Amino acid sequence: MNAHSSNTAQDHNKSFAGRLGALALGCFLALPVSAEVLTIGIGTQNTTTNTVTGGIVLKELGLLEKHLPKTGKYKDIQYKLEWQNFTSGPPVTNGMVANTLQIGMMGDYPLLVNGATFQNGNATRSRLIALIAYNADGAGNGVVVHKDSPYYELADLKGKKLSVPFGSAAHGMLLKALEDRGWKAEDFELSSQSPEVGTSSLQEKRIDGHADFVPFAELLPYRGFARKIFDGVETKVPTFHGVVVREDFATKYPEVVVAYIKALIEANDWVRSNPVQAATKIEEWTRVEKEVAYMFLGPSGVHTLDPTIKPKWVETIKYDHGVLQRMGRVKEFDADSWVDETYVRQAYKELGRDYDQQRVSFANYEISGTDPLCGGTIDKPREAGEVWIDGAGITAYKSAACTLAAVNKARSEGKKVGVAFVFDQTTRIKLFADKAFYALGSKDGKASIVPFLLKKDAEAYAATNGSKVGGYDEALALAGS
Repeated sequence: MNAHSSNTAQDHNKSFAGRLGALALGCFLALPVSAEVLTIGIGTQNTTTNTVTGGIVLKELGLLEKHLPKTGKYKDIQYKLEWQNFTSGPPVTNGMVANTLQIGMMGDYPLLVNGATFQNGNATRSRLIALIAYNADGAGNGVVVHKDSPYYELADLKGKKLSVPFGSAAHGMLLKALEDRGWKAEDFELSSQSPEVGTSSLQEKRIDGHADFVPFAELLPYRGFARKIFDGVETKVPTFHGVVVREDFATKYPEVVVAYIKALIEANDWVRSNPVQAATKIEEWTRVEKEVAYMFLGPSGVHTLDPTIKPKWVETIKYDHGVLQRMGRVKEFDADSWVDETYVRQAYKELGRDYDQQRVSFANYEISGTDPLCGGTIDKPREAGEVWIDGAGITAYKSAACTLAAVNKARSEGKKVGVAFVFDQTTRIKLFADKAFYALGSKDGKASIVPFLLKKDAEAYAATNGSKVGGYDEALALAGS
């Protein structure tokens, strides 16, 4: 190579290097500053109907993304949401302790165990920041037997095989029921089984009874192989599901926690605005049948959607703690320091809503309208009923008799009745009409049809009212059309 060629090559290399340097500088200037990625682990219970507005609804509708802060210190943050689904509360607590989850949802007894676990040995604490849904009288948890079982009440199961998910809200309900009666766990062949295992065990008659939380005490009878013999309402202790958060996360990202609660409130509004559509979507997302989802979350449903932390819930947690502590199942726990209403109050403020007004209210949204068959306004919703016609939606009626008459009328017209709902005379909780027991008679020349969850309650009512106890078919026959 001659000198001229060598110089030309050097000039070319310098020119290429210069262009490369300029290109690199241009790319460097064009690239944004590396954004912080904030990973938020959220522990959900998708098949636990009470928690859907805190979990699967937010995920599927993108509601949390809608409310997450994007200005100020959050303007360069990229959010990474990790939704992790569980079948019960204790694994959610494990994830929060390991800091793979920052937000979790669970029932009352698991909630207090969560709080106590963090208070007795962790670098941080958990805080109860909101409720999701509740029943003020304890309805929702329950005990079921096989539909062919000869057992009709809890006492019948003494000495028999009974399973329950240990550490769950249903376990707490069962312990309270035993304590009320002066019984011990040793009076039963008690074992721990998850909802899935308990379901198959009951279906295959490998156990005599199964205690479980929402929605299984309704879901298994709906699916046709179980019968409920005990409901948590008999304990007279409120049951609820709530949201806990790691305190270190909440302290560092309070606006994110507020955003989560705002999304929860919007999810509640979405369910109430069109409960049939919501129940249908919930079935699609969770495989819990829409009729069961509607039973809990529809008008006059078993549970009330309400994120406010009422004093009654704090007192309930303290009471539940006493039950578990007397049985040596939980450590010391300061419920007052665990509860933090800061975030839910701020969420209400930013949405322009009155937190204190809602905090003192126990009202649910109720069945209403005009009875199209019997006529008249539905002014006593907990004596009313509903009929869900396939392809035609839900219609409300003012009494159990009118509801069953409407079922007969629909059938006579060739329509398919998906499900009918009535209300227990004693507890006022919603029932599947075809699973209820009825006191059947007449009053003032009209059919008297009074529904009950439990056979013993129907028998007690019938004994004092000159009526007889019957099942769904007998009630339909009396109702006419």
